Amino acid sequence: MDGRRTRAAAGAGAPALAAALLLGGCGTPVEQDAARAAGEGFAAALRAGDGERACALLAPRTLEELESSAGRPCPAAVLSEGLPVPGALVASDVWGRQARLEMARDVLFVAVAPGGWRVTAAGCSWRGEDVPYDCSVQGG
Repeated sequence: MDGRRTRAAAGAGAPALAAALLLGGCGTPVEQDAARAAGEGFAAALRAGDGERACALLAPRTLEELESSAGRPCPAAVLSEGLPVPGALVASDVWGRQARLEMARDVLFVAVAPGGWRVTAAGCSWRGEDVPYDCSVQGG
């Protein structure tokens, strides 16, 4: 990570995350560990081709949006999206109940949802300052 901060992010709660990014906040060690675990679990599920497990780590709105746009159940949809297998965690920025996880080959956004931290967006590409990330999977 090169220290850039962006003012916008994809997924549920983008305005709140954007405000947090501007304020430069950080999460507690417990929040950081939980956010990272969600991203690393999602990456492991994709690496193993385990759509069920990957879907269990998606935020509810993200799962619903994926199924709606793909026209099929999440386990098949998430594996056919062409998401990069994220690889190892490179860096993370946690702001309270939301986080951005920079993985070796992807950027994931995660947030606290019912049941713990869940992936709100995946397959995300940084497009420049003051421009939202472009994510292939995200909540509506």
